[in-house]
Amino acid sequence: MKIKGNKKTISISIVIGILCILLTFGITLQIRTVQNNISISNPNYADNNLRDEVLKTKEKYDNAFAQLEKVNKELESYRSKASENDGTVAEKEEQLKNDNAILGLNEVTGSGVVITLRDNQNASVSSMKAGDDISNYLVHEIDLLKIINELKNAGAIAISINGQRIIPTTSINCAGNITRVNGEIVGTPFVIKAVGGSFETLERPGGYIDWLRDDYGIDISVKIQNNVTVEKYNGVINYKYAQEAK
Repeated sequence: MKIKGNKKTISISIVIGILCILLTFGITLQIRTVQNNISISNPNYADNNLRDEVLKTKEKYDNAFAQLEKVNKELESYRSKASENDGTVAEKEEQLKNDNAILGLNEVTGSGVVITLRDNQNASVSSMKAGDDISNYLVHEIDLLKIINELKNAGAIAISINGQRIIPTTSINCAGNITRVNGEIVGTPFVIKAVGGSFETLERPGGYIDWLRDDYGIDISVKIQNNVTVEKYNGVINYKYAQEAK
């Protein structure tokens, strides 16, 4: 009887052991399935939330910009009516327009120049100068700044880069292969437009544009035109540290 009891006990133990193994396998499989579902669904969930936030922010920006445009039109209408029968006001209105053009608040059209810059597409390690860096054959923020300074020295009153108006508070910086102007991402080709100066000497021998071409093969096109339009600044000018003098 003891032997039979032992055999029966062993059989029950084996059955229970098999059931435990099957149960463990089932639980493990279920956990892995849940984890896989989480890893798959979470990125989509996060992406959808981020996309919704971006769309909401853009909608708020578009509404605020539309309201600003409306207020500017109303203000322009009031100014026009006020200057109809007053020569002094008309003179001040003209001066205000000129000041706004310099500050970047107005779109400006006139004789100017369009400069287009592209990276050297033929640059390779084998074609580089000894000890040179491949990044020197790409257009960087320092190149944009140098050319803007040349345009200002030539008398330009309005300048833009890829549609971004250059104003006193404009920042131009790059991180890796990303360049930002006024906080907005811009990329090659860089199209610089300028109005209101004398630009015949931009391509002079020994000048910055000539140096970029000859030393690093940067693809630069300079076209002087009679009708160039420089876009107005669409952001908000915030003088954080400057205050009106009393």
